[in-house]
Amino acid sequence: MEWAWWVYLALTCVAFTAGFVSAIAGAGGLIVLPVLLWVGVPPLNALAVNKFQSVFGTLSSTLNFFRKGHLDLRPLWPGLVCAFVGAIVGTWLVQRLPAEWLTRLLPLLLFVLALYFAFSSDISDDSRHARLSQGPFNLLAGGGLGLYGGFFGPGMGSFYAAAFARWRGMPMRAATASTKPFVLVVNSTSMVVFVLAGYQWWGLAVLMAVAQFAGARLGSNLVISQGARLVRPLLVLVTLAIAGNLLWRSW
Repeated sequence: MEWAWWVYLALTCVAFTAGFVSAIAGAGGLIVLPVLLWVGVPPLNALAVNKFQSVFGTLSSTLNFFRKGHLDLRPLWPGLVCAFVGAIVGTWLVQRLPAEWLTRLLPLLLFVLALYFAFSSDISDDSRHARLSQGPFNLLAGGGLGLYGGFFGPGMGSFYAAAFARWRGMPMRAATASTKPFVLVVNSTSMVVFVLAGYQWWGLAVLMAVAQFAGARLGSNLVISQGARLVRPLLVLVTLAIAGNLLWRSW
């Protein structure tokens, strides 16, 4: 498919914006995917391009958090393995089970999550006592949300951030940073499936991936410098936007 130069420029700007927003509050795919469909990319190819470029945005923010000392990967590895297994199971399930019931239930869960982000004392820059030990957390949050990400996906980053803040007592910078490798593992699993299936549009995907990488670097820098006072309102807004989008599509 051939477009005018300004379409490629617009898609690059969209990818940069999505990377910036996703580094702070997740849900960059809700920005990119509708635009790809609007300019005429077929649905499966649009999903493939979206996954590819979003992986590089998440990789950018993960590397930035790690390089600046806000991310310790060592205690996360067991949970990342659980997330990988969960993503495989979720990808298998989505091919066999109808997702309509989840489409209708999820907006309610997201509205509740938005209220939690808005009013909970867990969303702060202070460390608190962990309510769940590492083993159960790996299975419930790592594996469970990995399965959800492989099966459906919207709001996965927000759910992970809430889980780290609530169950592991992490300050908001650390919770946001720890979320990134989990999202990276889940989305990379889906990306590989799309690549192997031959749905990838490489030229467009690489162009948008570069823009995502740059936007995510800027967004993660702001999380590091601003902390909860930036992350909390954006988490609320993004979570409500996801819920509204799902309600509009399902009803």
